[in-house]
Amino acid sequence: MTASFRKVQSGQIEGDCDERICRFMGVPYAAPPVGELRFQPPRPVEPWEGTRQARRPGPCAPHRIRPFPGLDIEPLVGKGGEEGGDYLTLNLWCPAASEKAPVMVFIHGGAYVLGSKDAAVHDGSAFAKSGVVCIAINYRLGVDGFLPIPGVPTNLGLRDMIAALHWVQANIAAFGGDPRNVTVFGESAGAMAIANLVTSPLAKGLFKRAIIQSGHGSMVRELSVAKKLVTKLAKILKIPATAEGFASATFDRTWKAMEKVSKPFPGIDLRDVQGFDPVYGISRFIPVYEDDVLPEHPLKALAGGAGKDVEVLIGTNSAEMNLYFVPTRVRAKIPGFLTKWLVGKSHPEAKQALKAYGLGDEGRKPGFVMTEALTDLVFRWPARQYATAHQGKTHVYEFDWHSPACDGELGAAHGVEVPFVFKTLESVSGPQGLVGENPPRDLADRVHRLWVGFATDGSLPWPEFDEDHRDVHLLGSGATISEPVMPAAAFVP
Repeated sequence: MTASFRKVQSGQIEGDCDERICRFMGVPYAAPPVGELRFQPPRPVEPWEGTRQARRPGPCAPHRIRPFPGLDIEPLVGKGGEEGGDYLTLNLWCPAASEKAPVMVFIHGGAYVLGSKDAAVHDGSAFAKSGVVCIAINYRLGVDGFLPIPGVPTNLGLRDMIAALHWVQANIAAFGGDPRNVTVFGESAGAMAIANLVTSPLAKGLFKRAIIQSGHGSMVRELSVAKKLVTKLAKILKIPATAEGFASATFDRTWKAMEKVSKPFPGIDLRDVQGFDPVYGISRFIPVYEDDVLPEHPLKALAGGAGKDVEVLIGTNSAEMNLYFVPTRVRAKIPGFLTKWLVGKSHPEAKQALKAYGLGDEGRKPGFVMTEALTDLVFRWPARQYATAHQGKTHVYEFDWHSPACDGELGAAHGVEVPFVFKTLESVSGPQGLVGENPPRDLADRVHRLWVGFATDGSLPWPEFDEDHRDVHLLGSGATISEPVMPAAAFVP
């Protein structure tokens, strides 16, 4: 490795280069969100004298990682950390020599409460070797990023992402990138955030394309509903429901309170006036709409033409909810009456929805029915709704490769496509790896090339999606199908 120096707006940074690519780790795009800035919109970085080292990732947004049965999740979400501090930073990988290269900015998932730019699975080296400037960012999580505390600007996590995209516009040319050819891409909560940003007036013009992996625009809440969470957390913590109150609580106390409200029982009721919880209990902390970041519900905004200038690639995995229900043995063991209770906590027609997927049919296990139904209700059908509502260029994919993890039962679960996109299969292979032993490297080559091609000029080798033809490309087999309407369509608002 040799040292490499680049000049950004705030000062000079030093990274590492080999013959093919350069890496710059932990580069600040906003001031540390601590002290008086903790519950404020992201502020510009204070310029520094001399050279700032950019060879180590630095801290992540404070959170804890809980072990997952049978799977090693550290490569997927990072190690966690509680130190906080200077974490509004980014990692950047670029070709050693490039000019006006396409730029890809990755936003990690983690239910808006965990995750990190530093997870091994989304190392951007392969993108840099493919001629792309690749960036991964941190942003505020949980209480700091997505709790609408009275007197605090809403959606601070989304505002952080917008600040990072402004940094890209101002600085990416120094790394050989083209600020006019930026693609944002993300998975899970990161994809949900991107789906929102496509419609945000504050993000207009900051990116040309968006890749939405296992995400859509419907995991948002009205402010009035989200404020119930503020009241509940403040009550558990025994603090005023103010910025000062939440700032006074230690991380340990706050995290335990967050865990308490995240449990299915007693938890907290965050259903809307129609009786729906769009997150189905996966997270309590999600973006809100009715503010300046998201003035209206993203689907309504799309219908009004928002984001029509952004080219969109959106898709899901064919067995998303397996990640939650296979390793935990819920899919194998849950009885029928509990499936109706569990889904009913988020859906007013749980019994009818589950019946549409075969609950009560001979030979159909309740847990398998519930897992299939929730895959469509939570991820697949809302993603198709988003694709239908988007008035610009839109392509849809389905990741259908079956992971042999969890004794062959994991399948095309949530998150399985990520190491194929980044060509980082080695980080999640092995006895407890997400993709099991010997995953197909040719599939990773193909998926990676598709992402690079789309980011370069918007090209994809299958037709655009529309409501009449419903062309969906299956990444595992390479085939394009005309996808039928799912049973979930009758049960998703």
